[in-house]
Amino acid sequence: MSVLLYSLYFAVCLMLIVLVLLQHGKGADIGVSLGGGASNTVFGARGAGNFLTKLTTGSAILFMILAFGLSRWAGQSGSDLLSTPAGKSAPATTEKKAEPEKPPESAAPPTEPGAPPSGFETVEPPKPATPEPPGPPPAPPPAH
Repeated sequence: MSVLLYSLYFAVCLMLIVLVLLQHGKGADIGVSLGGGASNTVFGARGAGNFLTKLTTGSAILFMILAFGLSRWAGQSGSDLLSTPAGKSAPATTEKKAEPEKPPESAAPPTEPGAPPSGFETVEPPKPATPEPPGPPPAPPPAH
């Protein structure tokens, strides 16, 4: 049953995409006045507007009904319909979740107000390197 509904939903989705892409926009009417009106004779002299509009509206309504129905049906079943193989149900979990471990409380109280709580390291900023005192200038190379 679910495969049939998902297949129908997928087919309606593709049909809706194709129908929307087949329709011409509002700005396409200016082409008729400039001599491009012969291209719309496939669906009759009036064009495809009325036929495609009704077909698009019907497929959009069917798409929304199927989307709502499938979401309600999937929510009531309690399992993911796409990942569960046909004929098998999702395994029931009866395990109790273990409570998360609590961190050990520190026995040492903070030393003073405004000091970081115990368990934190105090990090000192790096000290600037002191420049070495200048030594004697290098000796000139010996002359030959």
